[in-house]
Amino acid sequence: MIYVCVNKSVGLILKILFADDHTLFREALVQYIGRADPDTEIIIARDIHEAIEKMESHEGIDLVLLDFKMPGMDGLEGMRKIRHEFPDIKVALLSGLAEKKDVDEALDMGAVGYFPKTLTGKALLNGMRDIVQHDKVFVAMDHNTNDIMPSYFNGGAHVTGKDKKTATTDMPDGSNLTRRESEVLSYLLAGASNKDIARALDLQVVTVKLHVRGVCRKLGAKNRTQAALIAQEMELVEPVKS
Repeated sequence: MIYVCVNKSVGLILKILFADDHTLFREALVQYIGRADPDTEIIIARDIHEAIEKMESHEGIDLVLLDFKMPGMDGLEGMRKIRHEFPDIKVALLSGLAEKKDVDEALDMGAVGYFPKTLTGKALLNGMRDIVQHDKVFVAMDHNTNDIMPSYFNGGAHVTGKDKKTATTDMPDGSNLTRRESEVLSYLLAGASNKDIARALDLQVVTVKLHVRGVCRKLGAKNRTQAALIAQEMELVEPVKS
């Protein structure tokens, strides 16, 4: 296993296949990369089957990012299948729920990296460049624990794989959310703005903002997008139907 520090590199045009079934996270990442590096081409897939179709129909893919829990993955069997069918294309694990053992197994399978969804957009982009340009294996590290960076948040604090067993009861389960906060959260999953939520729930915008803050605090999220991602990963609420 190789752990690398990521240094920003420039002048490299990337062609990335991003396979993830979470629309909110997918769109946020694509928008970030589009702003930070317009030359990077992003190909989208929503499950393993679509990822394979895109790999068959697109030439010159530099890197494939596979979400650990998307449809068709079946643990890491989806990655194993892609590694078998496309041995010359680099594949990395992307996750909001993976444990250290899952990361180790993926790397043993030939994965070239591990990108937790707690990683910043800048670090993710730099990590992808390092993999493609320097042919290195990238594993995000938490320098506070000198261990791999956890892929999820626990009450605002990082949880390492070795601590997961004792920390499970502290993971957000939605039980401490009020009814109104749960309603607001369901709108956040749908990508609604504060004004949209206020209009739909007949609330003042300032009241919606207070509920959003409460949701973020209780889920240990830094912002509304992260709160929605946590809720989506943990299946806390269903997004409202538009």
